[in-house]
Amino acid sequence: MKTMPKKLGLLAVAALLCGACGGVRQASGDRPAEEGGTKGGTLTVLAISDFGHLDPARNWTMPDMMFGTRLIYRTLTTYKAGSSEIVPDLATDLGTSADGGTTWKFTLKDGLKYEDGTPIKAADIKYNVERSMSPDISSGPDYAQKLLVGGTDYKGPYDGKSLDSIETPDDKTIIFKLRRPAGEFPYTVTLTTFSPVPPAKDTKVEYDNRPFSSGPYKIEKYDRGKELVLVRNEHWDPATDTVRLALPDRIHVKQGQDKDTVTDRLIAASGADATAVAWGSAGPQSLSKILPDPRAKERLFTGVTGCTSTLVFNMNKKPLDDPKVRQAIHYALDKESVQTAMGGPNMADIATAYLPPAMTGGARQDVYEIPPAGDVAKARSLLAESGIATPLKVKLTATTGSSNNVEVAIQESLKKIGIEVEINAVDGSVYYDLLGDQAKADEMGVYGWCPDYPNGSSFLPPLFDSRGIKKTGNSGNVAYFKDAAIDKKIDDIYAILQKDASNKAWQELDSQIMRQLPQAPLYLEKRGYLVGKNVMGAVNHPVWAAQLDYAVIGVKK
Repeated sequence: MKTMPKKLGLLAVAALLCGACGGVRQASGDRPAEEGGTKGGTLTVLAISDFGHLDPARNWTMPDMMFGTRLIYRTLTTYKAGSSEIVPDLATDLGTSADGGTTWKFTLKDGLKYEDGTPIKAADIKYNVERSMSPDISSGPDYAQKLLVGGTDYKGPYDGKSLDSIETPDDKTIIFKLRRPAGEFPYTVTLTTFSPVPPAKDTKVEYDNRPFSSGPYKIEKYDRGKELVLVRNEHWDPATDTVRLALPDRIHVKQGQDKDTVTDRLIAASGADATAVAWGSAGPQSLSKILPDPRAKERLFTGVTGCTSTLVFNMNKKPLDDPKVRQAIHYALDKESVQTAMGGPNMADIATAYLPPAMTGGARQDVYEIPPAGDVAKARSLLAESGIATPLKVKLTATTGSSNNVEVAIQESLKKIGIEVEINAVDGSVYYDLLGDQAKADEMGVYGWCPDYPNGSSFLPPLFDSRGIKKTGNSGNVAYFKDAAIDKKIDDIYAILQKDASNKAWQELDSQIMRQLPQAPLYLEKRGYLVGKNVMGAVNHPVWAAQLDYAVIGVKK
């Protein structure tokens, strides 16, 4: 197969893909082009399954984060529409530090209100950060827990205790005291953990069902697995918000849809489907219908995710605790067939390292230099050296409601070396919860990681730092990889404040971890989203895995 030249970055790939894109206009100023969108109407979102989590303390998958932070709640800082540039959101600026990045201070804007008209207070942001550390509230971003002084020992606010390293001297000021310098902290507070939750509205684990709005929309109805209806939050003040246009009057998420049916409906784009978008990206089967149709092709918005998809090895389970077994599987993988399962080079590029090229200056790292179609002879040799008898039977977690072509490609690859793979398909809404449960996780799973912000600290530590591993609710390190030397190296890199030196150190760590191979890189995905003919302002967001940016989508009435 043809691979990208080593110096060709992901932005260049986006340009190559523009033949399959709609006419996305570039944003300018604080607000992106509205593309003719006006206020009013209903935007329909056609989804296969329910959200994993909408509770901002638990929301840590790219689609859910995009949806929550663009529509229902706000964070201290956020990204411009369609851009990796951060701007103030609830805060008046990007934060200030007078001690080299160990203490950060933010001041809230005037006029910030919840859906009931009560003011948003700094203490409410402190409270949500604290509740994210409760054992009862799991699965969300854990940067705050790892960064804040005392965070790793703190167990949340439900026993009446407060975290002293977050100070709120008044209603508009919040101060964070960190255990290490963190020049990237203005990016960190774009995460949902740094959204406000008023204590009086907190229903603990039930908060997933009804988050209280600080954003432009509030929940009118949420029947999990069936539908979510958002209506305007009349107390949201656009004068405080330079990012969200909040164009539709209503947003209706219809869940439990069939993916092929969604594609057919959006290609036809008749009736209510003219103002609808697909929640999931267009896979190979969908593209085979969309691309030959010129009218549909114009409405396909394609972007590069900047994410790396991997085959995760559960190192708690034998024989996957043996590095030779993991390496044997890696050598056996026919990544060309995996790429074909994703739709070919137009929809995926073969991955040979964890960090995507967008985070390595376009350079491609390759520790093993395995041929794209794999090396079965080397794989058999490594398996023989491990002493493992074949046939070896393992389970591979997958999701229902999709074709599972990637999992089948993996299954066929491993069959060549005597490993029998049983594909265990589960509903998409519980997929990540299953991978993150040490007692229930299968031997393998197809996983993907996207940087929460464009810095190596948001990529490798979440995947491979052992100090955040829990019994359940694990996100990132679902290989259950534990190496004290790697943990120390991560801390050493955190202390490097010079950007170029820091980037180089993260790349070196990538290669070091690859030699142990807790996860096998598979592909770098490119995603396309089909929209109805009367949807306006659609644009992919480069940080949130090329999802459609719900901050700026509107509809023709």
